Amino acid sequence: MTIINLGLVDYQKALDEQRRVHALVCDGTEPAAIIVCRHYPVITVGRSAKKGSLLLGRSEYEARGIKVVDVERGGDVTYHSPSQLVIYPIFPMAAFDNDLHAYLRFLEEAVISSLEPAGISACRKNSLTGVWVQQRKIASIGIAVKRWVSYHGLSLIVKREFLEDFSLIRPCGMDIGMTSIESELQQTVSFDTIKHNLLRRLTNGQCIAAAAR
Repeated sequence: MTIINLGLVDYQKALDEQRRVHALVCDGTEPAAIIVCRHYPVITVGRSAKKGSLLLGRSEYEARGIKVVDVERGGDVTYHSPSQLVIYPIFPMAAFDNDLHAYLRFLEEAVISSLEPAGISACRKNSLTGVWVQQRKIASIGIAVKRWVSYHGLSLIVKREFLEDFSLIRPCGMDIGMTSIESELQQTVSFDTIKHNLLRRLTNGQCIAAAAR
């Protein structure tokens, strides 16, 4: 398993890196990989985006310093900022018996269990991909699969900053509130601690052991 830390990076650079690593995993050069990063403000528009999920014109977002990028992942519209930890697992789906629903549930469970040590009781909601704290969404998930290898992935909101920017869209096409780890705990938390907890859960376990073979 290769872990690639990009730090705070432009979204397009991270997307290019995903595609590069995805090709290596598809060809068998790499068994599996995880790209870890944070993004400058950007709105990504998934394949299932609904009309009306963008509340402003694209030029208005650009004027606010927020890029808008159409991407090939599933899901609707979401927003990324430097306050979020973004994880892009490049995993062979054979480890999940080519069951994309099982893979999505695995990603949700990894986030949920990684929040437990911080004292946050998170959950999933039926038919709504992602992770929630009561009625507030704390992590968004949107994947793509090509040649039965995943890319794109999940974003976990860590810091309180930039939360107000979610009001500029309908996150995931819904009228919902977004939250962060710091908002729930009412204290400052370390990106490194959250990253360690989440990566430990994504890289351990029977499914990922199978992916790395």
